Amino acid sequence: MKLLHGRATYLVVVVAAALTVAGAAAVQAQPSGKASPDKVVTAKSRLIENSARFGFGPGQQVTAKGVYASKQGTAIRFDRTYRGLPVIGGDFIVHLTPSGAYRYGNGRKVVGLPASVHPAISSAAAAASAAGKVGYPVGSKQTALVIYTRPHSSVLAWQVNTESKSGLRGDVTYVSARTGSSLASWSTVQTSRDVGTGKTLYSGKVKLGDIKKGTKYKLTDQTRGGQSTYDANHSSTRGVGTLFTDNNNVWGDGTDASVESAGADAAYGVGLTWDYYLKTYGRKGIADDGKAARSFVHFSVNYVNASWSDSCFCMVFGDGSAASGIGSLVSIDVGGHEMSHGVTSRTAGLIYAGESGGLNESTSDVMGTEVEMYADNTSDVPDYVIGEEIFRSYDPAVNYIRRMDKPSMDGGSKDCWYSGVGGVDVHYSSGVGNHLFYLLSEGSGAKTINGIKYDSPTCNGSTIKGIGHEKAAAIWYKALTENWVSTTNYHDARLGTLQAAKDLYGKTSVEYKTLDKAWAAVAVTP
Repeated sequence: MKLLHGRATYLVVVVAAALTVAGAAAVQAQPSGKASPDKVVTAKSRLIENSARFGFGPGQQVTAKGVYASKQGTAIRFDRTYRGLPVIGGDFIVHLTPSGAYRYGNGRKVVGLPASVHPAISSAAAAASAAGKVGYPVGSKQTALVIYTRPHSSVLAWQVNTESKSGLRGDVTYVSARTGSSLASWSTVQTSRDVGTGKTLYSGKVKLGDIKKGTKYKLTDQTRGGQSTYDANHSSTRGVGTLFTDNNNVWGDGTDASVESAGADAAYGVGLTWDYYLKTYGRKGIADDGKAARSFVHFSVNYVNASWSDSCFCMVFGDGSAASGIGSLVSIDVGGHEMSHGVTSRTAGLIYAGESGGLNESTSDVMGTEVEMYADNTSDVPDYVIGEEIFRSYDPAVNYIRRMDKPSMDGGSKDCWYSGVGGVDVHYSSGVGNHLFYLLSEGSGAKTINGIKYDSPTCNGSTIKGIGHEKAAAIWYKALTENWVSTTNYHDARLGTLQAAKDLYGKTSVEYKTLDKAWAAVAVTP
């Protein structure tokens, strides 16, 4: 989370897959998810039959990344390589009917693949170029040769991942392997069971999963994939810290005086997020493999941020600072937001730049809000206001990270889509998606929910009657997992959510028609 124009905003790690499959054109099937392996084999056949749709041809291979079964059939998500190199932005989804026939596909058609994959620019030169681009003292850098795709061309490029010496910043930069020019760059800092008691900063007294080892208790929840919470001890290195351990299973005292209090909040919020995804969508953790990520509180010094990291499969939470007026960034919706970045990484993999970056941020806002709704905690009443709890002067009318009913109230977020919205910071372009979600959930106009006043306008002057946040989130999640790919923009997102609404409720349903109106209400039209 970083401060932009006085508002705290989240960041996310987006790490491109480092595939190294070599050889002639082929499909390498690695089934996952809930469907049988033969569905992946069938999808391979349908891919070849519809190769022109996806730009699939000689030198390319694909690997099944996810399989999603529903009453409409099966959706298989693929990553792509070309002559052994990962194709960034070349991921796609093949949809099959229950009988195995081709239904439709999502994803960019890859065109203009280079004839040669031998770079003219060395990896060291590319790394130096990237270091100059990011503008901070680089502590570490990693390079890999990839194919970087654009709507009408594909370029041999060096992917350079840099991290600052302080550990507080990180970027991925794509450098042309032919000319050495920068193609794109974006941030990678996104930012028997024993039941213990957590005395939290924001959520009151809560139950926490922990374990007893001998006479000691550890803040590890084995019922949620081994979810563990650590004290980072103000280290700026992700993944470094001390597991919270105590002589009793009472964690914290509800104040900053105890280092355990923030740990209790983080463990509670991340645990709720695990439960929400499992009980709502049947998803077993971030990667749907039953394994939990780690959480680190008290990260760095005066760190007004919280972030997800793919590289350490962990979340870090700062303590805020007196100067910012923000306390520990461990409220329920912050935890849900950061963990949901991990879910996005393991599904659509939305690139953290342009409109796809705005959708990435918006997805975490949507799901963080849903986790707060799911929690229904009287100390942190559910709302459509993001991060209001972390402000030392609590007032959701004026102090918040973002609002969904009218995103522009934060001074930077966008209420409506326009042709240049992909050029603004992803924390502000996320406003289009957030506004869409609020309108779809609650409708337009003035209303009071749980004591907070909202007044959501539409961009076309229309009136919207909402379908409820649970249905709105179900549509969003189905589109994220089954219809969106790394390069999805807002217009593609509209098509993906409409397809999801059609599958869930039918094309003549109130839900489908309301969604169509809500997209028009944020200026995203056919």
